[in-house]
Amino acid sequence: MEKQKISNFHTHTHLCHHATGKPIDYVRIAKEQGCSELGFSDHCPYPDLQEINWINCRMSVDQIEEYKNDILEAQKEADFKVHIGFECEYDRNYVSWYRDELKGHYGAEYLVFGPHWATYGDIHPYAPEFKHDKKLLALYTDQVVEGIGSGLYSILAHPDLFMSGWHEWDDEAKACLTAILNAAKDKDLPLEVNGLGIYRGYIETSRGPRLGYPYHEFWEMVAASGARVICDSDAHNPNDVISHARNSRNFAKEFGIVPIESIFS
Repeated sequence: MEKQKISNFHTHTHLCHHATGKPIDYVRIAKEQGCSELGFSDHCPYPDLQEINWINCRMSVDQIEEYKNDILEAQKEADFKVHIGFECEYDRNYVSWYRDELKGHYGAEYLVFGPHWATYGDIHPYAPEFKHDKKLLALYTDQVVEGIGSGLYSILAHPDLFMSGWHEWDDEAKACLTAILNAAKDKDLPLEVNGLGIYRGYIETSRGPRLGYPYHEFWEMVAASGARVICDSDAHNPNDVISHARNSRNFAKEFGIVPIESIFS
């Protein structure tokens, strides 16, 4: 029996310097694996050369046209809709860049909010490396909630990413993810079950092995809340573009979650 075609809106390309393949490579595999709609959301560039982590793992501004042209070329071979987007951090200093430039001038159809780092002055700690720093997690929580409230984004990617390093389901973790869930539900922003996290597998904790993310207890909360959910692959290799998204749907199914299939309907 032919598998049902599914969508994916979290897709990276070689331009981010930590993925492989061009848009045409992803489209060809997506056709083979069964795709209904595909969105490219490579890490967005920034208009300056600040030496911070989340500037250095993405394309440069002068590569935006290459990115767009590659996607437009790939669209010609697709038998499904293909969209141009970006995955962005949130920083209030870049709101006009996201809204007026990426979405306005450059024509991005959507933005994915992928909170990987906290902003702490000139320091940008990586979420999975917070090392149970309660003040840092509280700062991160506030910044993620502010980003959700900005209304800039169509998806909240891997909302539980920090749990891959925060090994305990303690009061701080619960407070963070409760605040993120409530903010997303208030804005009707879809929360993403992330297929790359499933692929990365299990970590050891005091309660035994578990996925680093997606995090089981959080998705129990999401299921009970009725918040909207989307299942994506977070593909960094063309071979994973639909298979990871299927894995994320299987994870969601364990909680009785029925994900949305498009952010454009």
